[in-house]
Amino acid sequence: MLSQLKGKVGSVLLPGDEFAMDSLSTGDTISLSAPSKPNKMVCGPGLRRCGDRLLVFRGGLLRHKEPNMFWIDAHQKRYVAAKGETVIGIVTSRTGDLFKVDVGASELASLSYLAFEGATKRNRPNVQVGDLLFAQLLVANKDMEAELVCVDSAGRANGMGVFGAGGLLFRVSLGLVRRLLAPQSDIRAELEQLFPCEMVVGMNGRVWVKSSSNQRTLILANLLESCENMTTAQRRQVLGKMAQGSF
Repeated sequence: MLSQLKGKVGSVLLPGDEFAMDSLSTGDTISLSAPSKPNKMVCGPGLRRCGDRLLVFRGGLLRHKEPNMFWIDAHQKRYVAAKGETVIGIVTSRTGDLFKVDVGASELASLSYLAFEGATKRNRPNVQVGDLLFAQLLVANKDMEAELVCVDSAGRANGMGVFGAGGLLFRVSLGLVRRLLAPQSDIRAELEQLFPCEMVVGMNGRVWVKSSSNQRTLILANLLESCENMTTAQRRQVLGKMAQGSF
């Protein structure tokens, strides 16, 4: 099984494609959690085990991460909330001690005023309707309302909270988001080299940018939206021409 999948990494797989489990050696399993043994395989988004078969239920490129994690990288615009992901939300209302936040999913998420670093009943955070929030999903499943926090496991903000003064918020596909959040993202590095800027990327497909002027901010936003449909050579050619101009 592992050799079959590794041989297909980078290939386009379609819904309905399947792999037989017969080639798995004794002790190998398909898991939805992190592997505890080197020979255990982790199924990510787009792959599902069905009896003695491994099924593909989302079309896209097969990706692999060492040691044995596989998933389907697909073009997707609709966001489905997932626990642990960091997202950009918009505060829509306040109900009692809870804020309602739009994260781009099918339903609003809730955020307690105590879910901020240093927040207490007397020291409440200054959050207004319409503010942008960079937050993490603490609870996210189909049977419960999504819940956000603006602190990490140690109770620190770690970059989360209210932000967005003077910048521009726009939407991109989830595939482009994953490319921007990669540890060594060529797209992000090349854009920041062209125009020094602040950039916040949410796993829900929202991106916020701010540069030294409104014109540069708009140019960066347009370039980001165009990058997904360009090859690496085309992108570098466009950025090279932009670098020769004066803005």
